[in-house]
Amino acid sequence: MLRFIKEIASWTAYILSAVAIGLAINTFVFQPTQIVGCSMESTFYENDKIMVNKLIHTFRSEPDYGDIVIIDSRVNRDRTIKDDLMDSLKYNAITSMFTKEKQDVLWIKRVIGKAGDTLEYIDGTLYRNGEALQEDYIKEPMRFFPEGKVVVPEGCIYVMGDNRNASLDSRIIGAIPLDHVIGKFAFKF
Repeated sequence: MLRFIKEIASWTAYILSAVAIGLAINTFVFQPTQIVGCSMESTFYENDKIMVNKLIHTFRSEPDYGDIVIIDSRVNRDRTIKDDLMDSLKYNAITSMFTKEKQDVLWIKRVIGKAGDTLEYIDGTLYRNGEALQEDYIKEPMRFFPEGKVVVPEGCIYVMGDNRNASLDSRIIGAIPLDHVIGKFAFKF
């Protein structure tokens, strides 16, 4: 009987270790997730499944222009480690298959501007620091941009969806603090 109890305890320890390792990978390294909404069409469509590289968040790196990033849209509050853990459990491809819950907190967008950049929309063209952007990836010409020039604050990025006319993004919520960049698109599966 004692041997049986030791065997059960051993298997329980292995299973708990595997779950802890899986949670750590999902929270800090890679996470599968599912696209919700149409804000990134024609790049991604509703229910596309993607892998997110979370090392950009873990190591507090800055994304590059044109990178497709996952952001926490709750920009008016600080992000905590609790957010990292809870969001990775709540918003991934596996749980979304069972819950069908919409992701209205984490958004997928493209990096358009970085700290210090000046963005301006003139005659149907978006300019960054006075240079017109070549945006072959957008679904259709953009109809809305804030009046005047937008200057991206220090420690922030400016993001927009590829389907500009159906996207909630920095034009609505403002610049995104770098600690609200959760990850970067790695690949589609």
